[in-house]
Order: sequence, then structure tokens, then C-alpha cells
Amino acid sequence: MSDPQEHGADPPRRRRRRYPGTHPRRFEDRYKEHHPEAYPSIHEQVRARGGTPAGTHVPVLVQEVMECLKPRPGEIVADCTLGYGGHAVEWLRRIGPAGRLVGFDVDAQHLARTRERLAAVGSNFSTHRCNFAGIAQVLAREGLAGFDILFADLGSSSMQLDDPARGFSYKRSGPLDMRMDDRRRQTAADLLATLPEADLSSALEVLGDEPDHSPIARAIVHHRHHRPIRTTTDLVRIIFEAKGMTPQAWRDRRDARQHDLHPAARTFQALRTLVNDELAALKELLRIGPACLRSGGRIGIISFHSGEDRLVQEAFARGVATGLYQAAAATPVQPTSGERIANPRSRSARFRWARLPS
Repeated sequence: MSDPQEHGADPPRRRRRRYPGTHPRRFEDRYKEHHPEAYPSIHEQVRARGGTPAGTHVPVLVQEVMECLKPRPGEIVADCTLGYGGHAVEWLRRIGPAGRLVGFDVDAQHLARTRERLAAVGSNFSTHRCNFAGIAQVLAREGLAGFDILFADLGSSSMQLDDPARGFSYKRSGPLDMRMDDRRRQTAADLLATLPEADLSSALEVLGDEPDHSPIARAIVHHRHHRPIRTTTDLVRIIFEAKGMTPQAWRDRRDARQHDLHPAARTFQALRTLVNDELAALKELLRIGPACLRSGGRIGIISFHSGEDRLVQEAFARGVATGLYQAAAATPVQPTSGERIANPRSRSARFRWARLPS
């Protein structure tokens, strides 16, 4: 058979890629959201539906954080959880070119994209791939006497939750990884394979507020004796079984009671916290944070779990009682009903702040 190109025929045209429906469910199918430069209106469309565009994160309580921590031109801000830069962009705008932003994040996968996003706002920032528990070392490395504002937005980002390859979400099938920092050696699957039943039960109760912590831990240990628990789907199936519930029964209940948590939500939260040793990092930040602030400095922390919020509340209250802090939030700041509707992932957010004497 002769080659069409030998006779001057045009090569076959490649068919235009089709978007899989108006609201594709699979992360990898949402290519328009991954390339907003080619589809300028796609992010606005997704946000209008109350969703989070793939590969991005919608920050919570931005205006409330700014009103409480009051960033001013020329100040130095430490953003301990840079993420997609939602709060960091606002810090840069408010501190102006005379100020400085120092950002921390352990997730290298998104750090380069965030740097590009910040560079479009200003050049007066630096980023460090390290845990915020090492803030004192970074302060010395930067040659700074102290920060005016220290801020942390705890928990996982939508960029991590929505990517099935990261294993953070019970809604998507993927490997049970859950590491925010891929330099960590132990994954969630590793933990489930080795953690004693009593320790696992305690972690689910303390870190996830899971009422069925004992039967879930028992079911996990039973199943791992027969076959390794390697995927999010494996774990979700075990949790349903431990709770004596079927996925269809859950869907029926969810339809009747819109705000019920998914049966696996608390277990996944506890495992993520355990894998990344999040409470230890928070305790260290609360311990050394005040020493990293200048006179009149402010510290603010957004938490999404009662255990985290309790640690923050107690540290700030203790600081006020001992004279370390001049003032602290009497009650946590929570999202408005409008924000909860526009960004459902903000529902459990709690923001607390404290201020050093001037």
C-alpha cells in the first residue's frame, strides 16, 4: 500500500479531545481545570457550583484572618503552611514591597507552582521546604530578628485531597499513602500493617474523634492477617463492615441528612495526622512560636479538628495567664454561612489568635 504523504495527501487530523461530561468526576479527566490558561473561565464555573478546581485550593477565613492579625506595610510575615498561596497572596498585597513574606511547606509537588503564583504579586518572599516546627532555624538562616505575624492553616489542602495518587481521600481510589512530605518513609499502608490494635484504636479516638474506634481497629487487624490493606478502597470497605453499614445505606442516610460525615472521614483524618506527625509539629510551633515574634507580634492558627483546636486554645490561654501574650481570642472565629455554602470544606475551620505585648 502506498503512503498517502507520497502523493501530497494531508496527514490524518487528530480528533479534538472531548471533555468527559460537564462535571467530570475523575481527577485526571478534569483537564480544563488543570490548564486554566487555555480555558480562562473554567475555574469560575467550578467555584460557582461550590466546587474546588482540580489542582487548586480555596483558602478559608481569609478576610477574618487579615482583620484579626492586621498585616501592615513593611511587616515580616511567616506563613507556616504555604499550600497554594491563598493566604500568602493576601499577605504580600498588604505588607507591600517594603515587607517580607517567609513561606514554609513540606509538599514539594506544589511548591514550585505556588512560587510562580506569588511572583505575580511581588518578589519580596522566600520559600522553604521544611516543617514549620523548624521555624527558629529558618529565622536564623534568613538573618531576621523576628516575625511580626506567624500564621498556620493546619490540615490537608484540596490539592492533596483531590489527587487520588496521594491517597488522602476516602472518596477516590488510590494507594494508601497520605504523606504530605514524600521524604517520610512510612505511609498510611505501612502504619496499618504494623500498628498494634490498641494503639490504632487510641489514634482513631484521639486524632479522629471516631466513636467506633475499637471495632474499626479490630477489623483492620483481622483483615491485614489475610491480605495487606494497600488502597483507599480497601480501607473504606473495612470501615463500612466494622460499622455494620453498606454503601447504599450510607447514601440513603446522606440524602436524608445532608451534613452527616462519611463513615470513613474520621479514620482517614486520624491516619493522615498520624502519618505526618501533625500534633507533634503543632505542639512545637506553639512552644517556640512566641520566641520567634517581635514585640507586639501576632500569631494565628486555623485548625479543623477538636484536638488541634484544644491545643491552640490551651496554649494561648496559658500564655495570657502568664503574661506571655497580652491578649488572645476569647472564642474561635468560624466561617460564615455564606463561606460554608461556597466552600463546604471550610465547615469545620476554627481560627484563634494571640498577641504579644508591645
